[in-house]
Amino acid sequence: MSALQRAVRAYLDHLTVERGLAANTLASYRRDLDRYVSVLSAVGVDDLAAVGQREVAAHLAALRAGDDAHPPLSAASAARAASAVRGLHRFAVREGLTLHDPAREVKPPSLPRRLPKALDVTDVENLLAAVAGDGALVLRDRALLEFLYATGARISEAVGAAVDDLDLDAGTVLLHGKGGKTRLVPVGGYAREALAAYLVRGRPTLVRAGHGSPAVFVNARGGPLSRQSAWTILRRAAERAGLPVDGPHGVSPHTLRHSYATHLLDGGADIRVVQELLGHASVTTTQIYTLVTVERLREVYATAHPRAR
Repeated sequence: MSALQRAVRAYLDHLTVERGLAANTLASYRRDLDRYVSVLSAVGVDDLAAVGQREVAAHLAALRAGDDAHPPLSAASAARAASAVRGLHRFAVREGLTLHDPAREVKPPSLPRRLPKALDVTDVENLLAAVAGDGALVLRDRALLEFLYATGARISEAVGAAVDDLDLDAGTVLLHGKGGKTRLVPVGGYAREALAAYLVRGRPTLVRAGHGSPAVFVNARGGPLSRQSAWTILRRAAERAGLPVDGPHGVSPHTLRHSYATHLLDGGADIRVVQELLGHASVTTTQIYTLVTVERLREVYATAHPRAR
């Protein structure tokens, strides 16, 4: 194993043990850094100390352009790969593996600023109303959608929630977020009613059919619901509600989370509170939602103010 490969392994161990990155993020970083090692090895570089600014800049540029061995990456994937490379070099300097950071002055690829997709309140109500009935699976689907909108949970957090994480009497749920972090989030009245109906009349039937998973949301065999199945439930409800499911404006697994944040800010919630509810490490991540609110204010002004034109 080369010194370069040992440095990458040490960095990934650091991200796993000390930073507690999610498994999916770690897998992406590992792929990104394996590609970086491969590119450097191809030009005879097998030690981070031998990497210069030129090599880093060339690699970051190739992420978007692609090469003979790799197709071009999207802006988001290229930005993530650049973050992995820059993080590796910072780690190497901090740990004394090398004396200089060649990535420090290299500008990473910029991401286009895109506003999150958010449904208006009427569309959310239509989406939730599209799941109606009294069967076990229908009760589960309605509870899941109500839960997502009431808590702003990520799909992974929703399917990862255990029954013991719920306290319907207090109206709260403990969500397990990225990096092993947890946060206590309020659960609104509509979601509490839907969850109570599902837990009493739906979930016991599903659990009896399988192995009795501790997860709140289980599949027809009693096992934990997967993220893919949760996405399918959302997609079917959106289709029944007449909402788009494909293209840039289609309803996605994050749509209810975006809508949750936007509607809270529209209702006057403090951005710091919304930051905590979403589980964002930095308020700058949450500030993207204020742009949605400003855009809506502009639309209202443009159509309603007598001197808007």
